[in-house]
Amino acid sequence: MFADGRKGAKALGYDLIVVGGGAAGMMAAVQAGRLGKRVLLLERGEKTGRKLLITGKGRCNVTNNCDRETLLANIPENPRFLYSAFSRFDTKDTMAFFEDAGVPLKTERGNRVFPVSDKAADILEALMREMKKAGVHLQQGTVEKLLTADEKITGVLCADGTEYHGNAVLLACGGASYPVTGSDGSGYKLAKQAGHTIVPPSASLIPILTAEKDPRDMMGLSLRNVTLTVTENGKEIYSELGEMLFTHFGVSGPLVLSASAHIRSMGKKKYQLLIDLKPGLTLQQLDKRLLRDFSENLNRDIINALGALLPRKLIPVALRRAGIPFDQKVRDITKEERAALVGLLKAFPLTPTGFRPVEEAIVTRGGVQVKEVNPATMESRLLPGLYFAGEILDVDGYTGGFNLQIAFSTAFVAAECC
Repeated sequence: MFADGRKGAKALGYDLIVVGGGAAGMMAAVQAGRLGKRVLLLERGEKTGRKLLITGKGRCNVTNNCDRETLLANIPENPRFLYSAFSRFDTKDTMAFFEDAGVPLKTERGNRVFPVSDKAADILEALMREMKKAGVHLQQGTVEKLLTADEKITGVLCADGTEYHGNAVLLACGGASYPVTGSDGSGYKLAKQAGHTIVPPSASLIPILTAEKDPRDMMGLSLRNVTLTVTENGKEIYSELGEMLFTHFGVSGPLVLSASAHIRSMGKKKYQLLIDLKPGLTLQQLDKRLLRDFSENLNRDIINALGALLPRKLIPVALRRAGIPFDQKVRDITKEERAALVGLLKAFPLTPTGFRPVEEAIVTRGGVQVKEVNPATMESRLLPGLYFAGEILDVDGYTGGFNLQIAFSTAFVAAECC
């Protein structure tokens, strides 16, 4: 169904106007519609859920199959603000919602939940079906201004001159990451119109720049089953097994995106990335493996003797880091040089210096200051009738389905309370 949105027209009133057709906006629209409310969803793009389609490499990590305390522990920014929302709509509720909507789910490593089909499109189609069932009106439109009267929200004004009037407005416009999907920071401008403070947006779940040029020499090399550890001022703050990628600017890939969410004071604290290239072997076991390879290649140059142990692009970089000349014969490698190489392979160090632009981030840190939002209802404390849900708020989670759960939980609460 489409709302009557003619240029310059004043559309019929709604109980709720949802601004933004992403995960949070669609979930809120469904729930409000199910409660019998007249709902209008305004999406600036031609299609809803564009960002949802690219999450989880197109598979859509829809939530995390964990308890509430684990859920809160994976929200590094303002977790207590979400306690009420998670209490009202948690990960089990999200799973039940989609399975009831005809999408079978599965739980994988790290309790990550995906559709059995591995297709993000199935999650989007389920939300679209449920919106239609709930009688949600869907309209393309770019909201430029909030309409108010008597210090209360009364609707929105779109760029084409159309006014839509409603008893409540929910801003679910996303953050500032992936602007091509419609998440371009425009929601912050609307929030500012209501007097809200915006915590400056920055990147989270983002590729990392490094001081060293070694990644450029290994550009395109993808590593599987390695462990990436992050230290902050010498203390371990993150460590996980998985995949990563070397690029022209530094490092990327699933492990790196996860690690970036833990690096929250770049420039103020000293961080280091340590890559264990052989996590299945102890130092002693790796040394024995190296000795075995050496015994089979005693008369070869060292650079030609490591092919069974390391990827081709990694060999010269590792030798350079360990201080071993490329043309040194294997038989002449000293015990100290071997120990240096083994130590390097168990803790290959890189120095993070920054992140890629926020537009490349999967998730945005920052947003509407949560002190100005009622956590029990998601309503603005500054302008009655204005609500918030999802990434527009200053809350974000680690990878593993936690950010989508934030979207769904805050959306559910806002829809019930508006």
